[in-house]
Amino acid sequence: MANNKKTSLRSQARFHAVQALYSWQISKNDATEVFINLLPEVDSSEVELDYLRQLFFSTIESQAAIDAALSPYLSRSLKEIDPVELAILRLGAYELMYCLAVPYRVAINEAVEMAKIFGATDGHKFVNGILDKLAQEVRAIEIAAKLGR
Repeated sequence: MANNKKTSLRSQARFHAVQALYSWQISKNDATEVFINLLPEVDSSEVELDYLRQLFFSTIESQAAIDAALSPYLSRSLKEIDPVELAILRLGAYELMYCLAVPYRVAINEAVEMAKIFGATDGHKFVNGILDKLAQEVRAIEIAAKLGR
């Protein structure tokens, strides 16, 4: 039960982080300002606030590396990607690249679920395909171990 509660708290952190990343991308406001404006909407009993803070600020800080890692798998430029899906891709890529304690399947599944909620009709398929390809590169050892290789 405790593990499910932690998963739920982290899922909510991801949910709010995507909203904040989207807002930051669109508004081009200072990240701290965007985060502070988000906080009144967050129920701290339902969200792992430290993880939310880490996801938001670290994704922004790592954006250049994340974008460079995503780019080879994209059929169009980052500017042409729907801003919601871009926020989800960046968050998912951040977890795949830097949160090694989060299993790659969890990172991808959480991103896909957010794309189903926030994205375009088939946006979740796009997000799944891109993050799966990225995972093959950045989580190759974990994937091989999972497959028993």
